[in-house]
Amino acid sequence: MVSLSFVIPAFNEEPNVAEALRRASAVCQTLNLDYEIILVNDGSRDRTGEIAKSMVGAIPNLRVVENNPNRGYGGALKAGFYAAVKEWVAFAPSDNQFDFNQVRDLMAQTPQADVITGYRANDADPFMRRVNRWGWNWLVRLFFGYMTRDIDCGFKLFRREILQHVTLLSDGAMVDTELLAGARARGYRIAEVPLKHLPRTAGAPTGANMKVILRAFRDLVRFRFRLWKELGDEKKNGVKPATTEQ
Repeated sequence: MVSLSFVIPAFNEEPNVAEALRRASAVCQTLNLDYEIILVNDGSRDRTGEIAKSMVGAIPNLRVVENNPNRGYGGALKAGFYAAVKEWVAFAPSDNQFDFNQVRDLMAQTPQADVITGYRANDADPFMRRVNRWGWNWLVRLFFGYMTRDIDCGFKLFRREILQHVTLLSDGAMVDTELLAGARARGYRIAEVPLKHLPRTAGAPTGANMKVILRAFRDLVRFRFRLWKELGDEKKNGVKPATTEQ
């Protein structure tokens, strides 16, 4: 592994964003590789973007990408992914609920896998968020089979070349499923790694309201049919599955 883009989506994370950037920078500077840090300010209504921009220069290799207006979690990730230029892309949220040092645990799997997804070994979120997560994981497995025990864990690492073969359309919670299911269907290998999950100490979580959940269910059904069609078209056109060095 020679280069890394570290993408950090942020929406209304004024209390957390500076510490998240400092932690990401501290880790990246110890990895002995070419790296960049991309903070995506997803149309925040607080000072998230202002704080991030003020740290450009102080944080080496930091770039700030602006979504205006807000595009949602998937939209923020896509903006960061398509701004990335390095060989591998890691992404993690700006709420400081993951230990960024564990990017090393993800990187350790790169000889054997093309997508490395974390899973929350201890889920520190409130009870109802854990229930929603369990239901969503069960539903995704029903549609696509087992890929990981925690499909929406926000800390992942993948080869950037996958974006040339997997189309990400969702601006919401479906983006993780699109990435993993689309990659596996094309022959890319997936590994999973246990991660420590920390309680949120500042700011408020987003993504668990009923509107977001219903949109994710709708997008799940649409994506299942879209993936069938894409794979059929690729087979018809003689597109071969990915081959990666073992």
